[in-house]
Amino acid sequence: MTSSVIAQSVFPYRQLLVGFSGGLDSTVLLHRLMLWREQEPDVQIRAIHVHHGLSSNADHWVAHCESLCKAWHIPLIVERVTLRDEGLGTEAQARKARYLAFEKTLQAGEALVTAQHLDDQCETFLLALKRGSGPAGLSAMPVRTEFAGTQLIRPLLGETRTSLEKWAQDYNLCWIDDESNQDDRYDRNFLRLRVLPLLSERWPHFADATARSAALCAEQEGLLDELLTEELASVISTKGGLRIEPIEAMSPVRRAALIRRWLAAHHAQMPSRTMLNRIWEEVALAREDATPRLHLGGFEVRRYKGELWWVKYQPSMIDQIIEWRDPSVTLRLPQGSVCFADGGHIRLPNPDEQVTIRFKACGILHIVGRHGGRKLKKIWQEYNIPPWLRDTTPLLFYGETLIAAAGVFVTQEGWIEKGVQLEWKA
Repeated sequence: MTSSVIAQSVFPYRQLLVGFSGGLDSTVLLHRLMLWREQEPDVQIRAIHVHHGLSSNADHWVAHCESLCKAWHIPLIVERVTLRDEGLGTEAQARKARYLAFEKTLQAGEALVTAQHLDDQCETFLLALKRGSGPAGLSAMPVRTEFAGTQLIRPLLGETRTSLEKWAQDYNLCWIDDESNQDDRYDRNFLRLRVLPLLSERWPHFADATARSAALCAEQEGLLDELLTEELASVISTKGGLRIEPIEAMSPVRRAALIRRWLAAHHAQMPSRTMLNRIWEEVALAREDATPRLHLGGFEVRRYKGELWWVKYQPSMIDQIIEWRDPSVTLRLPQGSVCFADGGHIRLPNPDEQVTIRFKACGILHIVGRHGGRKLKKIWQEYNIPPWLRDTTPLLFYGETLIAAAGVFVTQEGWIEKGVQLEWKA
């Protein structure tokens, strides 16, 4: 790949953030971009290395990347991440953490460039096949895709790993080998080490054929996107919920296609047919008095007021009581923060009143703007607060008296003509 070819592959961008693990693929990519920059000095390249902390060699990899980037005069950002256990598996969780770091680091005008190649594409296709994915999942990885307000570009997607190895050898490049790449307990490694060598030995052009199939699937998905765009817009509410009633009368195939596209709009991983059926049967068609939910990769599909909702999973806070010792400063919560700000109608606490944040309130409550008393559950319903926010919305207490719910209401005991407001950043 000459400098002109790689310039064309990232056109029109001339400011690039390169995902740099220090392995063979990203080393070759960064080297080619560096050679292009030598010919066109206005090109700006930065590299980002994500330290997952999964290997005892991780610090050595950072040192290697720093040394190489220093030699090539490429600024390097090292992002250290901690993987959360969200039921996704180590591979998926590490990937999620990586792309969150990429998104955080991108600057205005930059494109993100990563080093996936033809063999990676083949693995991605087979993994989607293993999951029972439809055309959307089998489309695998596009050369370009929208990402964080810019584009994610994969210039090496048409090249084999063998060709990258030859480039590295020709230019005497050094790279690191992640020992976990030899662990075939991971699905992708199992395919790379055990399955694809056999397939390629029998059918030398298997990876190319797989890439063509992925491209054809992507074309079909693109056509369906065009045909269903207007219909999808007509069944999505102003707040992003998917209205159940209009899609209930559709054929199962058409309904599933719309649900997939609604999920894709939320950047959800494409579900299998079984998962799609569960979304419809267990959530959309659950009995009227139920509050159904289905966990899907750190998020949940919920039903509320005749609509399907895609919401981030949040553990219930209902039994927590958090003391706010100094209300003049921001209070950090497990899922955000609260502070007092000017311009509201909440009175400040008296010196002898203990201030706490809670997430449930018992008994009959009297709130400003409502006649009579009612229980908190009824108030949530009247204010159209979705069920998934009802036990995570901060409630301000002075002593044992409920004063306000952040952003929702103030009680008669807490109201004052000129006071403060409770700001909640979730």
